[in-house]
Amino acid sequence: MKISRRTVLRGAGVSLALPWLEAMMPAATTGGAKPGMPVRMGFLYMPNGVNTSAWSPEGVGRDFKLSPTLEPLSEFKDRITVAQNLWNEASKDGDGHYVKEAAILTSTRISKTLGEDLNSHGVSMDQVAAQRSAGQTPLPSLELGISPEATGVDLAVGYTRVYGCHIAWSSPTSPLAREINPRSVYERLFRASAPQGDSGKQDALLLDRVLGQAKELRAQVGVADRRRIDEYMSIVRSLEERTERATAGGRNAWKPRVPLSIVPRPADEPKDYAEHVRLMLDMIAIAFQSDTTRISTFMFGNAVSNVNFRWLDGVTAGHHDNSHHSNDAEKLKQYQLINKWYIAQYAYLLGKLKEAKEGESNVLDNSMIIFASALSDGNSHNPHKLPIVIAGKAGGRITSGQNLVFPEDTPLSNLWMSVLNAFGTPVERFADSTGLLPGILA
Repeated sequence: MKISRRTVLRGAGVSLALPWLEAMMPAATTGGAKPGMPVRMGFLYMPNGVNTSAWSPEGVGRDFKLSPTLEPLSEFKDRITVAQNLWNEASKDGDGHYVKEAAILTSTRISKTLGEDLNSHGVSMDQVAAQRSAGQTPLPSLELGISPEATGVDLAVGYTRVYGCHIAWSSPTSPLAREINPRSVYERLFRASAPQGDSGKQDALLLDRVLGQAKELRAQVGVADRRRIDEYMSIVRSLEERTERATAGGRNAWKPRVPLSIVPRPADEPKDYAEHVRLMLDMIAIAFQSDTTRISTFMFGNAVSNVNFRWLDGVTAGHHDNSHHSNDAEKLKQYQLINKWYIAQYAYLLGKLKEAKEGESNVLDNSMIIFASALSDGNSHNPHKLPIVIAGKAGGRITSGQNLVFPEDTPLSNLWMSVLNAFGTPVERFADSTGLLPGILA
């Protein structure tokens, strides 16, 4: 039964407009998604690369078998695409981590600096989408992480550690601040979807106060500390800009698709790393389900992350330590178990999005959720054959259920160009792209 959106109920001398009904929607399109459903884009970043011997699936195209590391995705095999042989050529030399990880979403070469002049030489693909689709949601994008901001210089390579804390860049010199406290994220989403009085003004005043205090402190410290404070102020300014955009006009027409109250307010201090990760993924799920934002990035850890995984059965050392395996069989085994745990967290988020129904479809089918690392083998810091998985159908715009093996050293930027196209913000070129990635778009 199809009903016009202009249909009204008439009787007893009065007329009453109907609320929105699923029967008012057009017929379903490819993949079960419907026209008008918002498309979401998420990016989950894992540091330190993978045990390459256990990553790649067997077979090509739709006839493939998941690898041991990707096994947690078995439930979503028909909703994922594994993209092989991609790389960011601009990061092929330089240090082992920062040059590759800071530029994973820009496909550019960052400037080597101790901190005075950060420059990624590009805008990250998530922010290209956010800037071109501004105004559709209260929050243009949501940047999340686990580890606090690192400052200072990694003396082993001569790069500021700030580079290792950011993958989202709103301009070549402006990395976006990440929220790392789950409760703060929840409260921010809640304020955005149900603003109370002058909460936006209060946020802006708080940020002004923080910047003011930082400026006062800057005048009292030495050169090295001034550089660190400048790094900090740059990050805070990005929060200030996002606060202004979130509280700007044009909000009256937007309504949350579901209330945020359907999820409990998270703990202020998660008891451990695993709980912290799950809470942040829950925040992405409700942000997408409520349509408070359609774009999110999440860093499981900063560059050179050495989270201790002794609590994981079979693991006795930290993540970065195991990534430098030197072909030791025991380290390789532990490295793979850590990789598999991260894939299981990815699967957890996919499950949450699949459970969130939207008409005859669900949020996962109306999304693109990308999992990637900026390295393949962590021991050699190899930037070739990057480990990348794309899940979801982007409302029928993405072809899923396949293992795509591209020619060796295909530009990663071709994938980002394709993703931007599927998101509805197409570009003629992105960084060093040579064209759309074949087999990705439906």
